[in-house]
Amino acid sequence: MSQQRTSSSPPSSPATTGPGSAEAPDATDSTLEARARAWAAADPDPHTRTALLTDLDAATTGDEAARERLADEFAGPLTFGTAGLRAALGPGPNRMNRLVVRQAATGLARYLLDVAGGAWTPRAVIGFDARHGSADFAADTAAVFTAAGIDALLMPAALPTPVLAWAVRRLDADAGVMVTASHNPPQDNGYKVYLGGRAVDDDGRGAQIVSPVDAAIAERIRAVDPTDPAAMPLAEDGWTVLDASIADEYRADVTALARPDVYEARNLGIVLTPMHGVGGATIRRVLADAGFADVHVVAEQAEPDPDFPTVAFPNPEEPGALDLALAAAREREADLVIANDPDADRVALAVAHDGHWRVLTGDETGALLGAHVLDRERRAAADDDAAAGPSGSGPARLVFANSIVSSRLLSRIAAGAGVEHRVTLTGFKWITRTPGLTFGYEEALGYCVDPAAVRDKDGISAGLLAAELAADAKAEGRTLVDVLEDLFLLHGVHRTRQLSVRVSDLGLLDAMMHRLRETGPTVFDGSAVVVAVDLAAGEAVPGLPALPPTEGLYWVTEAGNRVIVRPSGTEPKLKCYLEVVVPAASRAELPAAVEAADASLDAIAADLRDLLDLSPRED
Repeated sequence: MSQQRTSSSPPSSPATTGPGSAEAPDATDSTLEARARAWAAADPDPHTRTALLTDLDAATTGDEAARERLADEFAGPLTFGTAGLRAALGPGPNRMNRLVVRQAATGLARYLLDVAGGAWTPRAVIGFDARHGSADFAADTAAVFTAAGIDALLMPAALPTPVLAWAVRRLDADAGVMVTASHNPPQDNGYKVYLGGRAVDDDGRGAQIVSPVDAAIAERIRAVDPTDPAAMPLAEDGWTVLDASIADEYRADVTALARPDVYEARNLGIVLTPMHGVGGATIRRVLADAGFADVHVVAEQAEPDPDFPTVAFPNPEEPGALDLALAAAREREADLVIANDPDADRVALAVAHDGHWRVLTGDETGALLGAHVLDRERRAAADDDAAAGPSGSGPARLVFANSIVSSRLLSRIAAGAGVEHRVTLTGFKWITRTPGLTFGYEEALGYCVDPAAVRDKDGISAGLLAAELAADAKAEGRTLVDVLEDLFLLHGVHRTRQLSVRVSDLGLLDAMMHRLRETGPTVFDGSAVVVAVDLAAGEAVPGLPALPPTEGLYWVTEAGNRVIVRPSGTEPKLKCYLEVVVPAASRAELPAAVEAADASLDAIAADLRDLLDLSPRED
């Protein structure tokens, strides 16, 4: 791919005179006001600097609300972990802003240089979405990296997270940075870090960071004073802006996943929504190039808009997020809805079935895609063996994986096919480290269907294979629901549900987890708890391989139903994952089995509410 050397001007510098200027305080003054004025003096962003100084002025005249905002903004610093950084935009060390990003970039640069040890020059690729501040954060990162002596490659435009994850491997980069808050509310932004190339071993090459790397990077970040410009040198130019062809090459790789032998079966009406994000143009081109001609994009959500005006939360999982797409699908009598989140690393599906629209759960889509990948691999192996004749080597070794909070259905599909299956900790940083991975998913709408290319969830490639499966089913007079019911008949009706409790104070999450540990359940839906595991203590889960310690509680009842409770790693939420399995011997029995499973889920949810008295705060 061609590359273009930038000659842009350096990132903006803080104002030193005129309105909004601030003088640094005496170094011995440790008051909140002094810290805030030091921050304002260094802040290169006129918007956050002005907001900070306005609150400072108000606080000094007795405005208690302004002082509370200041106290919260300077309660940080933000914690850098395996999810990188993610927080609300605003001034101060406890918010996402340009000083925090420059500090993080400087710490990450020091880590890469330490790993290289002078033996090689680290290379890093930097991507960004269309959220407020993303382009500035990416440019600042490129300037910091270049000044540190790192070969910095900047994406040419706001592009989906999977393009960045793909580029880390394609460009053999040692690190990748994606500026995005994914599906968080519009006031948030984030900073996600990948390692690849020479900076990590094979299983983790191109994946998000995990412990202890996060701690090593965080240590170097903490050593940087964000109010000292000398601690964070910035290059005026010298980084590389990648050519626009980088997005074309990603699209070509994704489109190549489609099976050209079934193009004639692609008579499928699709309604697509990118949820005001950056994935719309990319997935539209992929679907068109793969033979899907009847694709309608929800006009109100088609273009990137960092304010996400048509949804309360830009997350396809949230109630109401798919309303516009479903309305368009009904009007057009479409067959399938494909919904990406704003950075397009997740995908949600809805399907027309028996005159109604059904939104599939993340677990249902994971089972369908897993079965489809298995079928594709079988076909490919059969084709290869036919071409090779008697010397054919047979099917390749396949490995499936899903997170511990996801449904157990994929494991039963894998067992039935003689395929290896692994259970991992929550998060794609763990799923994609599974050796030999063929397909992986997590219930939160994340799917990895091409781990050789993208070591992360990818809502674009997963959306393509979902469309392919739906087209195959339609050619047989069936829908994705029919295919799912086939799996239920083979492996039992697996019904899952998630309860999320959003809190304003993160300390409440600790209190709720402590309460569950102290007064844990002995029964769910009248069935005795026979397995109780504290995942934080590193206790083994019966039937699963040993997992590293992680915050969470795991229960299984005598009836085989499962409950897992854990705090979210990216949002202020307590998340409860419920699963009930009911056998069904025939299609005639399926409705009653589904009804029984849903009734059991209702009862288990009620038991959880009673345990924690969470009903008033539940999402």
